[in-house]
Amino acid sequence: MSIQYQSRVSYVIGPDGSPLTIADLPPPETKRWVIRRKAEVVAAVRGGLLSLEEACQRYTLTVEEFLSWQRSIERHGLPGLRATRVQQYRDHQ
Repeated sequence: MSIQYQSRVSYVIGPDGSPLTIADLPPPETKRWVIRRKAEVVAAVRGGLLSLEEACQRYTLTVEEFLSWQRSIERHGLPGLRATRVQQYRDHQ
């Protein structure tokens, strides 16, 4: 089944400062979510490359899971996305 995305922009600036297109995003079947991949998906949604709904559908994420990634970046930067560090950051709020 092919999913059509209603892309509003052709690229956004990724977390490393380089252009990020739909083709550069993690594959839909991604299971291992490293910091860079999470940050790329958040940047794509923030920049309008994907809608929140498209990102959740593409990656089988819940809205809450995506929003937790976004909040982690806002509060702690990219290190906030490190799964093993989540409790440490929560303890220091």
